Amino acid sequence: MNLYPDMTLIEIVILWLMRVGAAMTGTVAFSVLFRAPKRDWLACGAAGSIGWIVYCILTDFGMGVVMPNFFATATLTIFSWWMAFRRRTPVTVYLVPGIFPLVPGAGIYYTAYYFVMSQSARGAAKAVETMEVAGAITVGIIMGQAIVSAWLRSTGKKRGIAPLK
Repeated sequence: MNLYPDMTLIEIVILWLMRVGAAMTGTVAFSVLFRAPKRDWLACGAAGSIGWIVYCILTDFGMGVVMPNFFATATLTIFSWWMAFRRRTPVTVYLVPGIFPLVPGAGIYYTAYYFVMSQSARGAAKAVETMEVAGAITVGIIMGQAIVSAWLRSTGKKRGIAPLK
């Protein structure tokens, strides 16, 4: 099965480099905006990129937008916890910027746009889709946290990450 029938291999590689690069750049910019420590900027960018890669792969296979957001968020939540353990920082340093590429900003914009343009049916449909995506992101964070918590319990590790210095 060829997902990109009209593209050469070089074009596919360029497409994926642009996708990952845009997600990483946006996530790092969001990290800077929220004053994440400089040493964590690249890891924050990796969190956003990992989530975006999962999202793009699943949408390319025709899964719509809700389930890919769920799986992408769960994956980046697990990655964020892993980075938090490795670097002894709070998980929110990686998780909050990491969900930036997945947040349905365009959905919110188009919801408002359709209502302003008196296209209530389209606006309502877009609002429902946007709420579903936001719910999928929320449940993805909860499920990712549950997976990490179950793993910590099974290995007997402490829940805390690191004491404040």
